[in-house]
Amino acid sequence: MRRLFILLALMCSLTANGENLPLTYERISLSVSAGEEVENDTLIATLFSQKEGNNPAQLATQVNQDMQKAIAAATHYTSVKLQTLDYTTNPIYRNNTLSGWRVRQSIQLESQDPVAISELIGKLQASLSVASTHYTVSPAKRERVEEGLIAQAIQSFKARAELITHEMSSQGYRLVHMDINSSRSAPRSYAMQGMALRAEAAPSLEAGTQRVEVHISGSIELQIK
Repeated sequence: MRRLFILLALMCSLTANGENLPLTYERISLSVSAGEEVENDTLIATLFSQKEGNNPAQLATQVNQDMQKAIAAATHYTSVKLQTLDYTTNPIYRNNTLSGWRVRQSIQLESQDPVAISELIGKLQASLSVASTHYTVSPAKRERVEEGLIAQAIQSFKARAELITHEMSSQGYRLVHMDINSSRSAPRSYAMQGMALRAEAAPSLEAGTQRVEVHISGSIELQIK
């Protein structure tokens, strides 16, 4: 009798809780994107000094002198940011025999003033070589653009979710999860071979554009009538 009473109590409890169970939903995954062509506003250039010879200490002194000249020249261009990069000393082997040393150091220039940085590059080529240059979008501008694209993409996501809800003849939906990701095209690079032959020639560069995109993927659950 005691066992029967416990069983009946458990069945009553399940019945009462069943009245408060959540509505049944169907889950659907969807994704949307929003993109925009953005004008590049920042030019980044990498230049280097490289010396080869038999005396690594002397080579290091020469490279350091080139770097000091570059830093001094850059101080006159307040709109250009300069950063020193890798410094390396490597042995040179020929026929498995040590024949000399190679010392190299690079600097990076960055600016949103194309006239100033181009002029500085031209002057620095008297003692440095240009490794690469490329245009990109500054972090502040990219953040502003992505914020606008996220708002657009969310509106598109909501519109698509509502369309699906209507076409599936459902009462409504709820958001289960949402992932937001951004993507960008590769920076626009320029070949700079031969430019060191013209030490005072400022390179002529076009900023161009790159596409910034925001992708949203997520899942919704439809309420069954």
